[in-house]
Amino acid sequence: MAKQILIVDDSRFMRKILRSILENAGYEIVGEAGSGREALELYPLLIPDLVTLNITMPDMDGSTALTALCSTYPTAKVIMISAMGQPGIILDSITAGAKDFVVKPFTTEKVISTVMKVL
Repeated sequence: MAKQILIVDDSRFMRKILRSILENAGYEIVGEAGSGREALELYPLLIPDLVTLNITMPDMDGSTALTALCSTYPTAKVIMISAMGQPGIILDSITAGAKDFVVKPFTTEKVISTVMKVL
């Protein structure tokens, strides 16, 4: 059975790119969310194997969502995918529970290798 992924990004275009990359690699996209708040609502309904999470989003940013998600669901596997790739932000994300961090713009290979490493 294909591993299930929830994609969280406020950009519909970015969600479409990630969906294409991940589906072509054999993963199943079980949901998409445009904000951290939506991600927190969808996670318990879907229980995906992995969440890709952007940082800069309206309503609730990815850092806040990451902290809430990992504290409520300690086994959640989250990869941050963001243009905000400063070392301090990456370290904060890993400390808060993210399993890895992919900096935008990314390559297909980088996304797939990171997902494979985490799953």
